[in-house]
Amino acid sequence: MGEKIIAVRKNGDGDITAIKTESGRELNYDQALTAAKSGELDHVDVFHRWGRDILRSEPDGIKENNLDNLPSF
Repeated sequence: MGEKIIAVRKNGDGDITAIKTESGRELNYDQALTAAKSGELDHVDVFHRWGRDILRSEPDGIKENNLDNLPSF
């Protein structure tokens, strides 16, 4: 079982640039993609759009746990 993402860091355009896990690990976006692909992160999916891989929370109908709605760190 992987770790839960508890916070995100965004750039000036509102794009997620890093994530923080429940154990305190901080990963930049590329590291987070790699971790998600290898199953180290729970409740996220990686999909390919606009010519690149995108990290997103698994759809569960709860807006509060969407990556864009998580607190900043």
